[in-house]
Amino acid sequence: MSAFRLRFSLAVAVVLLAMGALTGVTLWSLEGGPTWGMDVAIAVASLAAAVAQLWWPVHGALAATVLATLSPVATPAATMGALQVAQRRRFPVAAGVAAAGMAAHLIQGWWRPNSGISLSWWLLLICASYGALLGWGAWARSRRALLISLHERAQRAEAEQGRRVAEARAAERRLLAREMHDVLAHRLSLVATHAGALEYRPDSSPEQLARAAGVVRAGVHQALEELRSVISLLHEQDDERDELEPPPGLADVPTLIEEAQGAGQPVRLRDKLTGALPPPMDKTAYRVVQEALTNARKHAPGLPVEIHLRGEPGDDLRIEISNPLPPAGTTPTATGSGLGLVGLTERVRLDGGQLDHGKKDGEFHLTARLPWPTP
Repeated sequence: MSAFRLRFSLAVAVVLLAMGALTGVTLWSLEGGPTWGMDVAIAVASLAAAVAQLWWPVHGALAATVLATLSPVATPAATMGALQVAQRRRFPVAAGVAAAGMAAHLIQGWWRPNSGISLSWWLLLICASYGALLGWGAWARSRRALLISLHERAQRAEAEQGRRVAEARAAERRLLAREMHDVLAHRLSLVATHAGALEYRPDSSPEQLARAAGVVRAGVHQALEELRSVISLLHEQDDERDELEPPPGLADVPTLIEEAQGAGQPVRLRDKLTGALPPPMDKTAYRVVQEALTNARKHAPGLPVEIHLRGEPGDDLRIEISNPLPPAGTTPTATGSGLGLVGLTERVRLDGGQLDHGKKDGEFHLTARLPWPTP
């Protein structure tokens, strides 16, 4: 048996027991009267009407109300019907059923008066009782609607939270992919350059070959270490992130230049910056220079690279990087996805800046502009 059927069967049993007890007590008080036979029949019919109210509250309540005009034994079923309608139907319908119940009991009090109470007091008692039932039912209906609304709101909030978690995870994956590209593309391009030297210069002396192989080994090892740092940065707790190495900035550009020159790429830096950059902006500027040197090493190996940095607080930071285009037919030292500049453009845009790149006058130019706020 399903849970719904079990609850409904329990509700039917409770109604039969409660209404049967109240109706039985009322019927017992009327025992021996001239209308005893009619009261018994109405008692049975009122019980049927009380059970019918579980399916059809309005019709069941009106049926019990009609029976209440003939005998007091139908009063429990009629009043319960008014309460059921007030709980499950709109207020105008409930008020109409309550008015019909009051009218039915007024007729009952006039036709079969109670010797223990006057008609005026009987009418006052009936009006107060139906008013209380109507208010109680309306309150219960409003409370149930409120609980349903809160439940739906909680479900929507849970769904919204799930969506935010999914978006946060997607953003973390994008950040991880961007960091891995920025870190590994630069490091592996150096490895590819030295590995290419090993491939195309087999006649080098053993010392030179050993030195190039050592650079390749060190580059791979450092790439793995940087990959570990990136993953740790994204997945460790906030209080543990402070223990990791600080993110790179423009102060680390000389190290990039030294690595590029060690791979046979002449690099000239003109630094005209005045002031210290904010950390997020500093890291973005570093990534711009790193990506430009990586691309130059891939597509224009051995050709000189010019890096020009200028700007001051309250103005824009401008990064201008250029290198001659390689001769036609030159094979890149390493292949890539071609999405490095796309991700770099997005990174710069997120910092409120702009990145442009293209070929002009036999050179490849990359220009980035970042707003430099006043401290």
